[in-house]
Amino acid sequence: MPSRTGNGYASNHFVWRDWSADIGYTSDGFVFLLGMLNGAYSVGTPDCISHLSEEIPRPEINVPKGIAAQMGAGFITAILYMIAIFYAISDLDPVVSGASSFPLAVIYSQATGSNAGTVGLLLVILLPLICTIIGCYITAGRTLWTLARDNATPFSHHLGRISATQRNPFNATLVCGGVCTVLGCIYVGSSTAFNAFVGSFVVFSTLSYIAAIGPHLLSKRSNVVPGPFWMKGMLGFIMNGLACCYILVFVVIYCFPYALPVTAANMNYSCLITGGLTIFIAAWWLWKGGRGYKGPRANVIGGSEIVDLPKSDVSEKV
Repeated sequence: MPSRTGNGYASNHFVWRDWSADIGYTSDGFVFLLGMLNGAYSVGTPDCISHLSEEIPRPEINVPKGIAAQMGAGFITAILYMIAIFYAISDLDPVVSGASSFPLAVIYSQATGSNAGTVGLLLVILLPLICTIIGCYITAGRTLWTLARDNATPFSHHLGRISATQRNPFNATLVCGGVCTVLGCIYVGSSTAFNAFVGSFVVFSTLSYIAAIGPHLLSKRSNVVPGPFWMKGMLGFIMNGLACCYILVFVVIYCFPYALPVTAANMNYSCLITGGLTIFIAAWWLWKGGRGYKGPRANVIGGSEIVDLPKSDVSEKV
């Protein structure tokens, strides 16, 4: 640790008052907003647990509780971790120079003063990531299976199956693993293209929220059955409106270049990928919408069969 290696801790002034924004933009406020892109990756945390709602007892209560627990625990641990990281930095220039592809390793090296200590701390991050990857594959597989079950994907007959042996959507999960592997191989050919795909995750996830909140708000919140955590009256409209405004503003900000001047290597291609995928999905919808797609269906277990319910029966069951 810094007190043991002789480097010493960073000063309180460096941690709490210094501001460094040497990325070409003249507005410190805009740089702050642009820097929120890193924290925006946390939208994947509540997103993952929400896709497992069909397999959780009393999801209308347990899913919101799980999301609140994740966000609360994540906020506290992230703040404490961030403070510790800032105090461990003895030289900021090597961290931000781009010489290392993993700046956190540089910080750990400065903190411990040894390669062994750096590797040990990186392993503490690697092991939880392995568990996280398993959860992500489970979530992605179930999401693809849900779409295939509604006949909204290519090869839906195969992807919409539940494996009798594994008792899970094995085919869909396997396809997700293959697609992720292919996307990972892009990094070998072009780090810029890979970063473009990874960076567009925040934009896609954020837009998926407004795709649900926006119609809910425009329909005067009349098409969703109220649950235990329903915000009544004007409070619900205000919260939904603020969420939509936040998303619209930050989706634009997240598409700005990461630094100025702009080059082909540091350009933010999230807008290109978002637009291209939107056009593809729209074309797929126009072709597939009238050819067997039924839309999301509410299912209840009737004996050993899964029975589709009409909308009127769904409201009564809920």
